[in-house]
Amino acid sequence: MARVRGNPPIGGWYAVAHVALARPEQGGPRFCVLGPVCALVGENVLVPGGPGLRGMLAMLLLEPNQVVAVEQVMDVLWDHEPPATARTIVQGYVSRLRRWLSTVDPTRETRIQTSGPGYRLVVDEARIDVALARELLAESRGRPAAERADLLNQAQSLWRGPELAGIGGRVRAPELGELRLTVLEARIDADLELGRHDEVIGELAALVDTHPFREHLVGQLVLALYRSGRRAAALEIYQRFAHRAARELGLDPGPGLRELHSRILRDDTALLEPRATPVIAPRVGVLTPAQLPAAPSGFAGREAELEWLDRVRANADGTAPAIGVLVGPAGVGKSALAVVWGTRAATRFPDGRLYAALRGFDPRHDPVEPAEVLARFLLALGVAAEHIPADLSERAAFYRSLLADRKLLVVLDDARDSDQVRPLLPGAPGSTVVVTSRRRLDGLVTHGASLRVVGTLPPEEAEAVIAHAAGPPPPSERALRTRLARLCGYLPLALRIAGARLVVSPQWSLRALVAELADERTRLGALRVQDVDTGVRAALDLTHRSLAPAQAETLRMLGAVPGPSVGPHLVAALAGSTVAEARERLRALAALFLVTETAQDVYGMHDLVRLYARELGADDRLPVVLRYYLVAADQSRRHLRDAGDDLDHATASDVPRPDVAGREDALAWFEREWPNLVAAAEAGAKAGLHAEVWQLARMASEFRRVRSRRDDWEYVLQLGLDAARAAGDQRGEVLMRLSRCVLLTRFDQENETVADAERAVAIATELRDPKLMAMGFNTVASALYGQRRYEEALAGYRKALELSGRAGYRLGEANLLNNIAQVHRNLGAPAEAVAPQAQAVAIYREVGDLGFVGLALANLAELEHELRLPEAAESHAREAVALAEANRLDLTEAFGREVLARVLRDRGDVAAAKVELTLALELYRLVQSPAADAVQAGLAALSTDV
Repeated sequence: MARVRGNPPIGGWYAVAHVALARPEQGGPRFCVLGPVCALVGENVLVPGGPGLRGMLAMLLLEPNQVVAVEQVMDVLWDHEPPATARTIVQGYVSRLRRWLSTVDPTRETRIQTSGPGYRLVVDEARIDVALARELLAESRGRPAAERADLLNQAQSLWRGPELAGIGGRVRAPELGELRLTVLEARIDADLELGRHDEVIGELAALVDTHPFREHLVGQLVLALYRSGRRAAALEIYQRFAHRAARELGLDPGPGLRELHSRILRDDTALLEPRATPVIAPRVGVLTPAQLPAAPSGFAGREAELEWLDRVRANADGTAPAIGVLVGPAGVGKSALAVVWGTRAATRFPDGRLYAALRGFDPRHDPVEPAEVLARFLLALGVAAEHIPADLSERAAFYRSLLADRKLLVVLDDARDSDQVRPLLPGAPGSTVVVTSRRRLDGLVTHGASLRVVGTLPPEEAEAVIAHAAGPPPPSERALRTRLARLCGYLPLALRIAGARLVVSPQWSLRALVAELADERTRLGALRVQDVDTGVRAALDLTHRSLAPAQAETLRMLGAVPGPSVGPHLVAALAGSTVAEARERLRALAALFLVTETAQDVYGMHDLVRLYARELGADDRLPVVLRYYLVAADQSRRHLRDAGDDLDHATASDVPRPDVAGREDALAWFEREWPNLVAAAEAGAKAGLHAEVWQLARMASEFRRVRSRRDDWEYVLQLGLDAARAAGDQRGEVLMRLSRCVLLTRFDQENETVADAERAVAIATELRDPKLMAMGFNTVASALYGQRRYEEALAGYRKALELSGRAGYRLGEANLLNNIAQVHRNLGAPAEAVAPQAQAVAIYREVGDLGFVGLALANLAELEHELRLPEAAESHAREAVALAEANRLDLTEAFGREVLARVLRDRGDVAAAKVELTLALELYRLVQSPAADAVQAGLAALSTDV
């Protein structure tokens, strides 16, 4: 085991964060993957749960602030063989992690966002141990040995055991182990330079035993032994390594280790002097870099350009490197062309392929400095970090020296100007350089460069790009596909957009898309890509300046939309326009590729465009966004059930409403808009719009009562409760606490509802609101029911029934009659339960709450089954199942089928009962209900009976 000297205490872990990482707020959480996966809060170690949950956390921490796709999570956690319920389990993990994070970081600065196909952990990366370790390693480079040793000791101390421990090997990140070894090797290099060779021998011996083929460690051990006066032992270590490498790998030691061995044989006393001399001298050939990114799929044509690059390489005059410069507008495929050629010509460059993205037109970053690129190249060529010169001219000279008489390919992608490229050019013949840029780099002509303007594709190749995205056309549509390619101007970016629209938005037929592009008034977006060689931001500026005033204002207002998608109704609310006008505005932006239509009337924005829109300044429009979602959510929830409340912000008559004609439309609207509702609530909470947030959370909860998924539901309710309390709205606090009780009850956690329910009753009593009091007493009684204190529960239900009658709250009366019936049943008096249960069914029918009609019917069927009334029980159970199935009420349907299975079993129809129980089990698992375990046991028993 490697020693760790000077470890700081866990509580002072971030005392070393004086380097480039921003220091997190004092006392905040720190997240760990370099050891057991956990969080540290002060001296406390907080672990989120079992191996699966910790594995999910590890995946998010390894890709902070990035979207981790659900499919990726399932593949990793279940080793590419996920069970049928994997997606549901992942949703449960996310819900539990959100609750855990709310205790780890009460400020909610660290949180999990649902984003498109997956989840994003929003976190200050300075709070993650691996980020700090990397930063300390980078900071140590180029510093004096004593400072390096101190920084690297601090980095080494971050390891608290094997990486990603405690998750059962579910998540593998070999780069963490490589990082640990890199830190160790760099620290030992510093120790050797400081003359600490005696101190590191034991550590190195253990490391070489563990990593016998890691030549850097072997070289360090050989050197440390020699400097300690143990020349024979040093030679023995070398011989042992050489024999084992030859026997097991068929390889000889590398040239650096061989040179060290030779110097020890000669008893070269210069080795005894501790100094900054690399253990293994850097040489091209020790490492063969292969840095080209993967060649893009769907690359078509470009044979003339590929042959031109072949000629550039072949026609070099032997006095200088071959230099080919590909220039042209954004979207024409310059980078893809360079990478494809480099991949195909790889065998022509036996000494390696170097690649650098120069970020000449990246709006998020400044162009990469030539000195930084040279440092990366030198590292890739085997130069130790401490031996990279600090001065640009010295780095360039060292780089040219290493490449002399070598055959390498150097690809410099997205160059801003000639000055950025010149220091990166090799000096001697043999190597080839390919440069891409959106600007003509005429200054490179003096260095012997050949320039080629990359234009649009020939017609056949253009059609092949569309075919790669959308598949080959049927014979009847070939002429249309040819016309589509022509309308796209044969520009690869436009062609890819057209192909993607055919795939992603099936409602757009090929004929409709051709008709849209044929109209010159709508042929914008990619077809107008021109003069964009000044960068993405400048291109967006140019596009913005070309917009009509209404379109420009629409883009600005979209910056206020926090969710991942937007539709014409929300835009109409923001713009104060009609929905038809808003739809035209979105189509105009989509034609400019500022937004993308992902489904009919659903538009998403690229992240860079969304950031640009936010910079245009529309923060004042966020209240309008929340107001729209309140009105639209209220409209949709009223098609689902009578929530028993009237919320002030939901009654605005001037807000455009989406087309929701019935229950199915309402459910579809909520499903589609759920990520937007969550994002709106988060944004509103940050902006202090507390009244809007708790009301929106209340409405979102009504949807989750029907479509019971724990993922996000609990998180939204907590946002709502916090907002109601921040607003000082007691009525809101009551409703949010009661909504949380509904969630806990739905997942069989009635015992955890007591505190919320009693607080709700206390506030409602203080407000003298009989309806809220009834709802509160009902919830308290349900908690008592969950504790099997049936007599006390019955008294509470009756009190709540009296209050509901006084308030004229018919839905509440039905709920309470249903609950009273269940108490009688559990008291062993099913006959007394039938009458209130039947009354509940009648009132639910009266108020039109089909969801609860089904549940009450299933309860009634269960009572009738226990009273040996099989015909009535079967009839009511089948009606309950039919209602639940028609209205997509998974939990009610599961319970109805479970009751029906009992009736069928007792009637002797075991096969039919087994079918119903199987369906019930699938539904219980879908909604993450604990009842699944009991049903599975019952199904197993039934199978045994068969």
